[in-house]
Amino acid sequence: MRKIIKFIGISLFFVAMGLWFATLFMNKYTLTQEIFEAEISEEHQKILAPEMGEIIGKEYPNVQSFSMAIKGVQDKVNSEFDKVQAWDKKVYGYEMSLTRKTASGLLASNKLLFFLLTYVLATIGALMYILPDMKLLPGIKNNNIYFRPSKTRGWLGIGIGIFLVSFYIFLYFFPHLISNWIVMVDPVSKILSGGEASQWFMYGFLYTICITVMGIRMLIKYRGNKYQTFRTLSVMFFQLAIAFILPEILVRLNQPYVDLKNMWPLDYSFFFDYRISEKLAAGTFGIFALVWGIVLFAIGVPVLVYFFGKRWYCSWVCGCGGLAETLGDPFRQLSDKSLNAWKAERYIIHGVLVFAVLMTIGVLYTYFTGSYNLLGFIPTESLKSWYGFGVGSIFAGVVGTGFYPLMGNRVWCRFGCPLAAYLGFVQRFKSRFRITTNGGQCISCGNCSTFCEMGIDVRAYAQKGQDIVRSSCVGCGVCSAVCPRGVLNLENGSVNTRVLEERDWVK
Repeated sequence: MRKIIKFIGISLFFVAMGLWFATLFMNKYTLTQEIFEAEISEEHQKILAPEMGEIIGKEYPNVQSFSMAIKGVQDKVNSEFDKVQAWDKKVYGYEMSLTRKTASGLLASNKLLFFLLTYVLATIGALMYILPDMKLLPGIKNNNIYFRPSKTRGWLGIGIGIFLVSFYIFLYFFPHLISNWIVMVDPVSKILSGGEASQWFMYGFLYTICITVMGIRMLIKYRGNKYQTFRTLSVMFFQLAIAFILPEILVRLNQPYVDLKNMWPLDYSFFFDYRISEKLAAGTFGIFALVWGIVLFAIGVPVLVYFFGKRWYCSWVCGCGGLAETLGDPFRQLSDKSLNAWKAERYIIHGVLVFAVLMTIGVLYTYFTGSYNLLGFIPTESLKSWYGFGVGSIFAGVVGTGFYPLMGNRVWCRFGCPLAAYLGFVQRFKSRFRITTNGGQCISCGNCSTFCEMGIDVRAYAQKGQDIVRSSCVGCGVCSAVCPRGVLNLENGSVNTRVLEERDWVK
């Protein structure tokens, strides 16, 4: 019976996914003069009207052809502005609004139905595949994970990676091409915030569903381990309640959209001028949100890391860590444990932190002085653009999640997250948290190193009987959970701990 239920579940999941992809090619799109005048500002109407003649009144068979036609007109107009450096007059963003208003057909008339047949049915199918594992004996096992095509760099893992990378590219750079996926979650958005869904609402909804469903898988997989149960429930709660539902309710109450668990420098736009102005204009709550964000990273981080290590955030609260721990759990064994990877990790992640600090200094300098050149020669707007594109989009999204099946589930946390670098710096030098080892009991099975998502060769520490105080350790505790001899324990002790240096590690 267990196998039958799992087969039905995975079948429903793939049927829903197939329909989800098919919705991209549903609907027809016709831009009328009335819609053109209603959706486009008068200023832009004068600019776009001469180029829109061939589009108005023409029926397009799918969202891709229609949105690309609109984008083509915008690009053509903007190229003329580029020639005369009239960048303030450039036209953007009408692809998404026009695809919504001009759509007609089966999907446009039945958003709720297709929402149920795709997002909801896929969730039900995934749960039917996961829940029967409750009948298995508890305990974490290796189970030949290196020989499964979905959990190695085999054909299925590569396929999953290609899908994730492609999704993030479309989400960040071509959202109009996946607008049908966005409009299907309109019913949920209207319940929460009262408005239509944006690309970021759709992403937040998917993010929350993944953490919730795969969190249930984690609860089943690690049942019996109180620490794993607690931290899994914690990340599920913080994502669902604090990161997804609460900000949407705030919008409904005409307050700023605020994720109270997110902080600078992970939230790199926290000090951008428009966000500061928005909070100040919102009154009491907006000022509270601004002060809360500053206190959280300036005081909360060092105090909480001192007592609990960086795990208080990276493994219990953070959305990026929550997705890595749940959706990314099947790929945790793919993290590179080599010394070269460790060296690269330290240079890259601290380089991103320096970049984030420099960029933030630049935007604050512009906010308070009105000058767009820091020290007279560093363009602050360019710093914002470079960071947003290179780190915020490519590194954090496309690579950070898309490379789960290729480099393990903590690619972003390990190599790119500036907040992880800040937390780790405090943990490495001033924290009571460490993983203690009992080298006399170690049998060198290697389970601890295999399951370490941060690329730490835990076995090397255990064999020497040395406490693990690494800036990269997120305190997930899985190394301790999979140890058959109870060699590893997550503990809080005195600040002065015996730290394994790099020269000792390579002996």
